[in-house]
Amino acid sequence: MNTFQRRSKDELAKRVAQDIFDGAYVNLGIGQPTLVANHLPSGIEVVLHSENGILGMGPAPAAGDEDYDLINAGKQPVTLLPGGVFFHHADSFAMMRGGHLDICVLGAFQVSATGDLANWSTGEPGAIPAVGGAMDLAIGAKQTWVMMDLLSKKGESKVVEKCTYPLTGIACVKRIYSDLATLACTTEGLKLIDMVEGLGHAQLEKLVGLPIQQLD
Repeated sequence: MNTFQRRSKDELAKRVAQDIFDGAYVNLGIGQPTLVANHLPSGIEVVLHSENGILGMGPAPAAGDEDYDLINAGKQPVTLLPGGVFFHHADSFAMMRGGHLDICVLGAFQVSATGDLANWSTGEPGAIPAVGGAMDLAIGAKQTWVMMDLLSKKGESKVVEKCTYPLTGIACVKRIYSDLATLACTTEGLKLIDMVEGLGHAQLEKLVGLPIQQLD
């Protein structure tokens, strides 16, 4: 059997960051996606947005330099780059809903092969709803990318033929960045962009349980 090494959270964040283009306006969702800010390539300008009303966030502050009056939507302390601005929550959502963001990077519970997204509730009784701005981002951004582990803690694929959890958006996810592979969601199903060294194509299809085409 082939042996392979999963991408660490930082390696995955670096993989996402390398696909963000110069001049992009980007929202990084709560959780793993916030790590992308620490790996943006030097020499390009990427303007980071947070739905609580910030444009121009920088990387996470050094230990001891945190300012809890300066936080992102996940209540994590952030830094502000020169030229960064604050504004009203309503204006922030107008940016999201108006198609002014080039990319948003979100976490997910499930993503379907055709790009349906479920990331706000597992639907379990007593579960606390936590949709936040996910629906606005998923539909409003020009590109929605998901960053997540490919498999759940139970070893089940989080990439599915059809989502069984409550949907956040329909056919909105363009790419899935996972610890094992990067996949494109298309109207024809999944297409392979890349995968970790040592992982075979047939092995990846077996883990996902769905056919995965080679990218054209």
